[in-house]
Parts: sequence; C-alpha cells; structure tokens
Amino acid sequence: MKKDKKIKIYLGVAYLFIVILFLWLIFSKFTLSELVSYEFIKNNRDYFFELRQSNLLLLATVFLLFNIIWVLAAGFLSPIAILAGFIFGKWIGLIILVFGTTIGATGLYLFANYFLKDLIKEKFLNKYQNLEAKFKKSEFTYLLIYRFIGGIPWAISCVLPCIFNVKAFNFFWATLIGIIPQLFLVCSIGSGLEKIIDQNMEPPGIMQIINSPDIYIPLVVFACLIIITIFLRKIFYKS
Repeated sequence: MKKDKKIKIYLGVAYLFIVILFLWLIFSKFTLSELVSYEFIKNNRDYFFELRQSNLLLLATVFLLFNIIWVLAAGFLSPIAILAGFIFGKWIGLIILVFGTTIGATGLYLFANYFLKDLIKEKFLNKYQNLEAKFKKSEFTYLLIYRFIGGIPWAISCVLPCIFNVKAFNFFWATLIGIIPQLFLVCSIGSGLEKIIDQNMEPPGIMQIINSPDIYIPLVVFACLIIITIFLRKIFYKS
C-alpha cells in the first residue's frame, strides 16, 4: 500500500514538473505583448505557411504533440483550436486538433482517475450525482451528449467522469466524436483570420474582420450552437 502511494506521488510530481516546464518554455521565449502583436502574428503566418508547404508531416506531428501536452496541462481549447485553423486550415487543422485533444483529454482523465479520484468525488459528487444514473444507463451515449453540450470548464469536464467509473475506451470515442462540431467552428475562425492577415499588410479593423464571410459565418453558426447547447444543458443537467 505504501509502495503504491509512493508511485502515485512520483508520477504526480513528474506530471506537475512536465506541465511547469512546458509553460515555462513557451513564456520564456516570448512576452505576452509579442504574442499578441500583429507583426509577430504576420511574420509567423509566413513562416508556418512556408513550413507547411515544405514539410507538412513534420509540422503536423509537432503540433499534434504540442496539442496533447497543452490539453494534459489543462489548457483552454479555444486558443489551440484557433491556432490549428490558422496554421493548417479548417480541415487538416480539425483532424489534427480532434485527435490531439482526444488523446490529451483521455490522458488527463486517466491521470485524474488514478491520482485524484477521491478528491474529485469529494468536490463534485453531490453537485453532479444526478448524472450517475444516466451514465449507468448508457455510458457511451450520455458521454457523447455530455461532450457535445459542454457547459463545464474543459479541465473539469475531463476529470468529472472519474466519479462514474467511465471506461477509458468510451471516454476516448465519445470525446473524439462529441468535440468535432465546436472545434470545427473555432478552427474555421482561425482559418479565416489567416486569410485576412495574408491579404493585409497593416492590422485590419474589427469591422473588416467581422464582415469577412470566413469569420461571420462560423461565428453565427457557433452562436446558434451555443443557444442549442444551453437548451440541452438544462435538460441534461436537470436533477
């Protein structure tokens, strides 16, 4: 028993070390002002475009690994989804993003299920106990609905199924299928931004960005999707 606890501690410390190292490597290279400057974005758009043309497989592999680590580090999905669309376009970006996010989310779930299960039950079981019967009734179906409608912060949504002893196989496939609609729309926005930046040497105005069909169409569809999911959440999370 003591040996098992030591292994958990070692693995937990290793996980935290990797997450901290990953975040440090990103923010030690660039300041926040650099990351959001138009010149930085424009220059890197040209760099990634040339790299995509010359070695798509290498770039896709690196981004896939980056995506997995980002999700394991409980990073928000929106920035990485926009970046995927920006670099690869909406279709290739979506494929890489969905697989990277699913692998990372499953890894985060397995980690939490092994190390944090008791803590998660203590914090969230009372609040979400009404979902237990639903998951027992049809685990994959309700996991799929759970992933599609969202409504819970991403990191918490990855670890919450620990409460219901969800099978990793079902978690993987329900996540992979359920996140496609949202990620496709955000990926499309990233792809649209890439096109706008390619066509403008100077920073475009906000209205110029919004008036682009590559931006406002995904935004409108995304808004409709949010309205639909809000309605579904009231049903799904109802006690």
